[in-house]
Amino acid sequence: MKRRDFLKKAVVGAAAAAGAGVAGCASSSDVQFVAKGDEPASAAGNARVASARKKVQWRLTSSFPRSLDTIFGGAEVLAERVAAMSGGDFQIQVFPAGEIVPGLQVLDAVQQRTVEVGHTASYYYVGKNPVLAYDCCVPFGLTARQQTAWLLEGGGLELLRPAFADFNVINFPAGNTGVQMGGWFKKELNSAGDLKGLKMRIPGLGGSVMSRLGVTVQVLAGGDIFPALERGAIDATEWVGPYDDEKFGFYKVARYYYYPGWWEPGPNLSYYVNTEAWASLPVEFQEIFKAAASQSAVAMQVRYDARNPSALTRLLEAGVQMRPFSDDIMQLAEQESLALLEEQAADDPAYRAVYEPWKKARGEAFAWWGAAERAYSSFAFKPPGA
Repeated sequence: MKRRDFLKKAVVGAAAAAGAGVAGCASSSDVQFVAKGDEPASAAGNARVASARKKVQWRLTSSFPRSLDTIFGGAEVLAERVAAMSGGDFQIQVFPAGEIVPGLQVLDAVQQRTVEVGHTASYYYVGKNPVLAYDCCVPFGLTARQQTAWLLEGGGLELLRPAFADFNVINFPAGNTGVQMGGWFKKELNSAGDLKGLKMRIPGLGGSVMSRLGVTVQVLAGGDIFPALERGAIDATEWVGPYDDEKFGFYKVARYYYYPGWWEPGPNLSYYVNTEAWASLPVEFQEIFKAAASQSAVAMQVRYDARNPSALTRLLEAGVQMRPFSDDIMQLAEQESLALLEEQAADDPAYRAVYEPWKKARGEAFAWWGAAERAYSSFAFKPPGA
């Protein structure tokens, strides 16, 4: 037999065998393709299974402006991954702050199902329930890696979800900025006394502590901060770090850049999903959403870590004056922060049920990080000019 004829017959035979195998699989009782309506799908019906799958279209509203490709961009990554993993059958349309609701009304929008999903920072809503701050961060709390570990492996999510359920919401981690800067000030701070009477934009429990230190606190969404700083409605503001702060242009109206942001050592952002909307999702789409949320969280952290260093270099070259908070500011702030947490725990058993396990986890994490991590970073990392 000629080699060409042999190969031709071999290919035909393999194709026939493969066809028989597929036919046998399709007729088997334990392996079936099931289309909408639970009717068994034929070989031709198998080709229609994707189109028969439920199509889902959600809307997401963010607390952040589109210009921040780090924070807002995380929600865009979520939508891209959900669409890709579902073959386009699950779509999420992403809206920046102000297009559907203002940036600080995301929780309300999800609770009322104005949108199916929100993208925000939980400390914006401590006025509704102070324990929500632990989903994001608290002053002198956990760093980014510690916060992620506590939420995902230390039982944090399980402790917090009953509080979110009161608002008809289920929460998912959406990424972390890492330790933030202390913010932009129009005048130098030489001691804790210089804080008294200062008008500062700072949300969450950090704002509560600053208020105890004599600061007049304001809470503004990201897009409203620069105009307020420029016209003198506020004297200082915090945001995130060099990359985002440069985009907002704060250095143009406030030259002193302080560190560290002790009130946000590792703030976790969140996706809020309406509980009824979540329950209506096919299990496959629920798993896709969770996987996409995890991927977007990694993307956000990576972007900050990659972009902050060069942004800080540019800010310093532009004449920004970088300063550490004085020791007395740090010590007094820590004292008031820990006192505030203890007071809130004493007044509310539900708060205490989250706070006590968190406090234990914090103590253990700080003991471990105070050894290897601290020894390395203290030796290797030096601030500009040191």
